[in-house]
Amino acid sequence: MTAWFQSFGVNYEWSWLLATVIGILVIALPLMLAVAMIIYAERKIWAAIALRRGPNVVGPWGLLQSFADGLKVFLKETIIPTSANKALFLIAPIITFTVALIVWAVVPFDVGVVLTDINVGLLYILAASSLGVYGVILAGWASNSKYPFFSAIRAAAQMVSYEVSIGFVLICVVLYAGTFNLTGIVLAQKGNIGFGLLNGFGFNPLLFPMAVVFLISSMAETFRTPFDLVEAESELVAGHQTEYSSMSFALFWLGEYANVILMCALNAILFWGGFLPPLNIGFLYAVPGILWLFLKMGIFFFIFGWVKATVPRYRYDQLMRLGWKIFLPLSLLFVTLISGWLMIKTQGLPV
Repeated sequence: MTAWFQSFGVNYEWSWLLATVIGILVIALPLMLAVAMIIYAERKIWAAIALRRGPNVVGPWGLLQSFADGLKVFLKETIIPTSANKALFLIAPIITFTVALIVWAVVPFDVGVVLTDINVGLLYILAASSLGVYGVILAGWASNSKYPFFSAIRAAAQMVSYEVSIGFVLICVVLYAGTFNLTGIVLAQKGNIGFGLLNGFGFNPLLFPMAVVFLISSMAETFRTPFDLVEAESELVAGHQTEYSSMSFALFWLGEYANVILMCALNAILFWGGFLPPLNIGFLYAVPGILWLFLKMGIFFFIFGWVKATVPRYRYDQLMRLGWKIFLPLSLLFVTLISGWLMIKTQGLPV
């Protein structure tokens, strides 16, 4: 796109700036629309599981329900507690929302269809997504209230616990793919197993357990049920969001669901072929890669909603035990197994 602007006589600097801004808007605006629609979709999933109708009044089939909720929140008054740290109180939801958006810069929707195709895309995602916890911690501390502060402490412990195992899972993926570039990781899954028929590391018996660990850990990273101890309404009212109202409250929700969509995309990209079709058969490549990616993201989003509607919340000791005593040793074991297998595969058995 930079070259296209230059063809009209615009200098390189302005061409690059315009191309970058347009690229950001092309990703950010549909993402915000997607957040509104997946909230509606998730409520429909919950309703179907509970044998209810779900949203069905505002707009055809209730499709405009999320927009009505957004308008209602927008028109409400922003209330700041008198004892709160006002600056940090207002900055916290902005941090959560911004971090949820910047990670999408390196997500590939097809070959070449990515805002920034950097060589260390996976490291960028790991680093940027880790910043999200600061929004929760700041919100809990700045509220100067007991329940939000408990929520902030829980969030910090939970993020650290599950990011360790996620890190080892990503090492397994990088060992197999040989690159940190997300497009390269997707292309490395082409015909990876099944006599060249299947696209996806998840079909590999050595990587399938890591795909399951990553899926469960991604639910914990986004504070989703059964790992929603951060905003457990039966214990902490609404956790770090307790003292928030109006658009500051809405920014937390937008950030949370943008992160959920991101985790669905990462599950698809890292283990299930991303924008590649599931089978390495010629005619399937006629379908645009972005549609395959969206289909896989939709499947993972259904799993997220299904789990939230059916699985009860963990106790906090169960949450910590799963992260430290099960996922961490398991991911370490598979790092060893996979690195050993790849060494034998490339260099043969030592004599």
